[in-house]
Amino acid sequence: MKRELGERTYPIWLLINPKYPAVRHDIWRPILDEIQDRVFRELYTRIDTSNIYIRSAVNDGGIVPNTLNWWGKEVAKEIEYYREIVNEHKPKMLISFGAFPFEFARRVFEVKPEKGPKAWSSSILKDEFENAMENFDINQTNRIPLLRRVIPTDKFIENHNFLSRTDRETYFQHVGAKIAEKIIENKEHLDIWIK
Repeated sequence: MKRELGERTYPIWLLINPKYPAVRHDIWRPILDEIQDRVFRELYTRIDTSNIYIRSAVNDGGIVPNTLNWWGKEVAKEIEYYREIVNEHKPKMLISFGAFPFEFARRVFEVKPEKGPKAWSSSILKDEFENAMENFDINQTNRIPLLRRVIPTDKFIENHNFLSRTDRETYFQHVGAKIAEKIIENKEHLDIWIK
């Protein structure tokens, strides 16, 4: 994958771990489908997704920290550079996928205390997502963490209803609906619509 895709001037940015570029398709695509569905039903238009700004947090997956407190100089340089482009372009939504991109974004915005990627479990990231939605403010950059992967919980096969939504589908529907709600509420402040 290229280091960055899309336009920096676009109000929605995606921040990914270069080790897991598939999140664009495995996680973002089904969430975006839910967003588009909700937006269309409410506003009778769609989001022009061709210019969403997508960037790897770091250029080299080999420098992604893998322990609680180790963040090398190379990562610090990447954080500084990303801070510069965020301050210049001021996106409205900065959506991150997984622990490392979320902590990377926190450090870009100098949120304390600094934590390592292993400090962010799926349940904590889900709580952080809910907090981001609850405190959403279109006048600032909203850091929105999503999970990097969604796996089904352990269930006994005899209790599984094959006609019900899977945990993955439920997650995609939930976060997609929440993000769509914020987009719809702030439609006048977002230049993202298909013309």
